[in-house]
Amino acid sequence: MNNNDLQERKAKVFARGQGNVYPIYVKHAKNAELWDVEDNRYIDFGTGIAVCSTGHSHPRVVEAVKGQVEKFSHTCLMVNPYEVAVELAEKLTKLAPGKSEKKAIFVNSGAEAVENCVKIARAHTGKRGVIAFNGAFHGRTNMTMGLTGKMSPYKNTFGPFPDEIYHVPFPGVAYGASVEDSIKAIHNLFKFDISPNDVAAIIIEPVQGEGGFYAAPVELLQELRNLCDEHNIVFIVDEIQTGFGRTGKMFCMEYTDIEPDLMTMAKGIAGGYPLSAVVGKKEIMDAPGLGGLGGTYGGSPVACAAALAVLDIIEEEGLIKRSNEIGSLFNARLIRLQSQFLDLISDVRNKGAMIAIELMCNGNPEKPNVALTKNIIANASKYGLILLSCGFNSNVIRFLPALTISDAVANEGLDNFSDLLANLVDKQKIN
Repeated sequence: MNNNDLQERKAKVFARGQGNVYPIYVKHAKNAELWDVEDNRYIDFGTGIAVCSTGHSHPRVVEAVKGQVEKFSHTCLMVNPYEVAVELAEKLTKLAPGKSEKKAIFVNSGAEAVENCVKIARAHTGKRGVIAFNGAFHGRTNMTMGLTGKMSPYKNTFGPFPDEIYHVPFPGVAYGASVEDSIKAIHNLFKFDISPNDVAAIIIEPVQGEGGFYAAPVELLQELRNLCDEHNIVFIVDEIQTGFGRTGKMFCMEYTDIEPDLMTMAKGIAGGYPLSAVVGKKEIMDAPGLGGLGGTYGGSPVACAAALAVLDIIEEEGLIKRSNEIGSLFNARLIRLQSQFLDLISDVRNKGAMIAIELMCNGNPEKPNVALTKNIIANASKYGLILLSCGFNSNVIRFLPALTISDAVANEGLDNFSDLLANLVDKQKIN
């Protein structure tokens, strides 16, 4: 069996919309490396989109999962609950930023967590409107597509979306907006589109994921916190991609003294097992009535066991510190690469091990180099790499290495990336 045969089989039975970036079929994976069915080796700088932060098949996660499956795999948390879920909720409510007493719920995906935040906010406030940001990504369900601030490929052809969702500019060069512009846009919404007395929630990513790895300025987050306090609006922070050590803190909001009302958690939470959570202030979390929150598979005991192992690994292996070390290593190497390609790399940025480079045309940051971005992704596997792109303008290469990656493997992957970029540029010059 080879990759081409499997890709042909997949094309016959999978809907076109659920495509794949690489026609590479994984046979096994370990830590920061994976091997395909043809025994080709790849360095994984995507980790399943920031999911396997503790590496592929970490022995502690494997052990925890096996132990739980031997006991039972499902009873439904809402029918017959179990200790692993209670223990995980206890730990997450203590780890979440802020001094308020907190509660949690468990569901399956990041999108479900966001949807439940909106439900909880509406139940708590009795209001309906939700404000999100341009470039945001909050999921692929109907509600979360409505909140997502990028049309293609996430929203195009899928409307109509729910009413009472409003978008404002996210500050940054790519958006041509400042913090003042963002706050002014919210006040304009209050004047022209929806009264603050009818807004249930404001939702924001502390670092935009699909939007391009742009960090929300602290002054913006503080202004949003103030607005929410003033108008009885629930402040939701989406930490789906930034949580569990990815940005050099357990949660990115720890870089500030600002406490959100509700937080979403997913991706790196459970070492690859489907699990997400909403953690928030007790009085807000308790607003929905009994039976108003939940789902058949939410809080799977197997996933909860994996998540408890992940939290132990993060603490015992010092992965918060390691995240910052990885970020420094990548940052130094990529800045060196930028000096070689000053007319192509407009920016190198990172927060912990959430790392990105932005590509431009002919030294002009206002001209996104979409073609080069696509070529890098299309050719990455030939250089033994798994890479992902993102960005409001589709011109950002993002690096999401496992927090357990060794310096040797990281440097090998960056060597390969440097060769990839140099060869693509040389080929472009020849053509």
